Amino acid sequence: MTSLVRHLTIDCTDAYRLASFWAEVLDGKLAEDDLPGDPEATVTAAGGALLFIAVPEAKTGKNRVHLDLQPTDRGREAEVERLLALGATLVADHRQADGSGWATLADIEGNEFCVERSAAERSATEGAG
Repeated sequence: MTSLVRHLTIDCTDAYRLASFWAEVLDGKLAEDDLPGDPEATVTAAGGALLFIAVPEAKTGKNRVHLDLQPTDRGREAEVERLLALGATLVADHRQADGSGWATLADIEGNEFCVERSAAERSATEGAG
């Protein structure tokens, strides 16, 4: 018998607010019973679910685990701009002139995540080589 990952759980200050941010990022949905002020909130999106749990301590260091996002309907640059408009911040820019690389962003509570190239961008680069 094996196990499966039911959720990726993220500690946070405001579960509903952070879950709402990630629901927008992932075009996902909050659970119907999630409300502002709840200590937990769940986002379900294509590919899995994220569970946000309010904890009393603040984030103090770099994430040991992070999400790598691959845009599905736009290029990496457009996705980075969309996420910045939602409230993310650019932490580190690893994008290269040849189109490779990624951008490291932080969500509204400072949790790092990366935005990689879309599948179409990867195909165009690999086909050009």
